[in-house]
Amino acid sequence: MYIYASKYLHIILMDTRRDVFQAIADPTRRKIIGLLADQSLNLNAISENFNMSRQAVSLHIKILQECNLIAIRQEGRQRICEAKLEKLNEVHEWTAQFSTFWTQKLKTLKNVVEAEAKSSSEALKNDITTSSKKKK
Repeated sequence: MYIYASKYLHIILMDTRRDVFQAIADPTRRKIIGLLADQSLNLNAISENFNMSRQAVSLHIKILQECNLIAIRQEGRQRICEAKLEKLNEVHEWTAQFSTFWTQKLKTLKNVVEAEAKSSSEALKNDITTSSKKKK
């Protein structure tokens, strides 16, 4: 949470909320999600996959937890992380709108290219026919 003082010294509290897009923006967090998608792991097992300190990995884990992409449960002395991939549906839903857009654009491009190819083919046939008639 950040506190800002406005021009007239009114205090404004800004709550910094993370969303799933911020979580997956970082390649390290995407790799952590990938690791946990296969199996639940403790923090040390996750840290072994990265060339960074355990504290740095823990920070990434904390962000993923804040975004509800992972859950942490205590088992004895270990903290076990497991993926909660349902939240990634937000990303899928958001990108799906662009999938429809680009599918339509590619269909239009295909039609233009095919029409151009057909037109070029017909023009070539006409040129061949014309040149063969001139030779006679």
